[in-house]
Amino acid sequence: MNDRKKAVHVGTVVLETVKGHLWLSLTILAVVAGAVGAALVPPLVLGRIVDGLTAGERLTLRLPLWYLAFTALAGGLESARESALTVFGQKTTHALRSRLMEKEGRLPADELNRQEPGALVSRFVGDVDTVETLFTAGIISMAADACRILSILVVVWQCSRGLAYLLLALLPVLFLFTRFVQKRMLHNQLKNRKAVSRASGYVPETVRNLRTIRTLGKETYMETRYDGALGESYRAIEGTNFYDALYSPVILTVNAAVVGAVMLLSASGDPAVLTLFGMTAGTAVTVMNYISQIFSPLESLGMEIQTIQSAVAGVRRINDFLAQPEQETVAPETENPAAPMVELRDVDFGYEAGQNVLHHLNMEIREGELATLSGRTGAGKSTVFKLVLGLYAPRRGTVRIQGVDPRSLTGPQRRALYGYVEQRFHPVPGTVRDQITLYDDTITEGQVRRAAELAGLAEAIGALPQGYDTPCTPDIFSQGQWQLLSIARAVAADPKLLLLDEITANLDAETERAVLRALKRATADRTVLSISHRVGADTGRLIPIGEES
Repeated sequence: MNDRKKAVHVGTVVLETVKGHLWLSLTILAVVAGAVGAALVPPLVLGRIVDGLTAGERLTLRLPLWYLAFTALAGGLESARESALTVFGQKTTHALRSRLMEKEGRLPADELNRQEPGALVSRFVGDVDTVETLFTAGIISMAADACRILSILVVVWQCSRGLAYLLLALLPVLFLFTRFVQKRMLHNQLKNRKAVSRASGYVPETVRNLRTIRTLGKETYMETRYDGALGESYRAIEGTNFYDALYSPVILTVNAAVVGAVMLLSASGDPAVLTLFGMTAGTAVTVMNYISQIFSPLESLGMEIQTIQSAVAGVRRINDFLAQPEQETVAPETENPAAPMVELRDVDFGYEAGQNVLHHLNMEIREGELATLSGRTGAGKSTVFKLVLGLYAPRRGTVRIQGVDPRSLTGPQRRALYGYVEQRFHPVPGTVRDQITLYDDTITEGQVRRAAELAGLAEAIGALPQGYDTPCTPDIFSQGQWQLLSIARAVAADPKLLLLDEITANLDAETERAVLRALKRATADRTVLSISHRVGADTGRLIPIGEES
């Protein structure tokens, strides 16, 4: 299963969307083909009208009506194509964003930590949006234009062999010129996306560390870093704009030169030249229309190259993200109630190759026991939590929770087993109730209220305008109350094991006492593993970290 998931890329998602919306895909093909065919008819009808008038024939309404009908039909089919492509593009981007979110959930914790927030956000937003543009104004339009050019060449061959030869000789040159412009613009688009990702990452970094930056007077330093990334982005955009501005005038000039050359050759008195380029007035009108129809798609292509190349750059970045190795899947195991609640045996672990944070660590915590990890800063206390939670795998040794590898636990099993209280509360979008349940429908209203009571927060929530349905904003709770809400979240599913990560480190004395009272209620009849620098009688058994044992 993992191999299949690793092979997923943007093309896979597009094919799945095509298969899942087959009628929409067939409709797009039908309207594209119809638009190409309908656009060929009006120049032929117009040429027939001109030839009839020059021959002195009486003009009837039949041909003008045919001309108007096919012109309207071509316009209507073009409009239908744009609408269908827009719907298809939206369905594709919806599927792609869902696949990216699934991929993010399967990445190992260390890989997620290495991701730049700005780069990650740009993949979900900017890069995916360019994929939609790739279909609404890119690949299908280019394919339709290519079909239109080939169809016109077939018709022109019947009207003027000389013009057909001229176009066949000229189109490869224009194609090479187009490819040159595409490559230069793609290069600049990739540079621009990298620079924008860095700039996007600097903004949350600055906001997150604003107090430190202002205290140390480092505003200029952050501005310089941000301006440097913006400068790289602007230079890349300038390069892209240069080639974008160059392309269209070249195509228009060649268009005018071909029309002028054909008209001059068709007026030549040389029988050999007229064999190739001779034509009636109506045929000349038809040919001039077709020449414009050939060069118009090329001009449109020049206008769309910037968007298309941006999308190609976005596709590459998304594919790179989807190709990243996923977290190793561990087969489900059966819990053993007789086994220790937490057990680490001869565990070695390190974040970087060749460097270990934990060395031969052995520890065992029985059900109902209260234990506290002690040790210097950087000794690996938080690392032990990550191993117990199954976020990382040990390099050597085993980690077991009631006899099973924590990485094999499913989502529902984790919520029923773990309660985790961090140093700082991390809210999710939604109401107070959503902060406690984390959108878990299996947690009942009674469990929500009991969790709030255990945390000592029921009265504060009841005083809110909408109680538990009050939308969460930063100003509805104090710092201590947010930490109490974190305790309520941890105990809502009545977990067997509570993990407490220095949860009173940032609180004043009075608030700390309130949190400790809530903890006393919340930890009753549970196994508790905590990290605390303040060792007291209520910290339980001390487990030293940072020493070989």
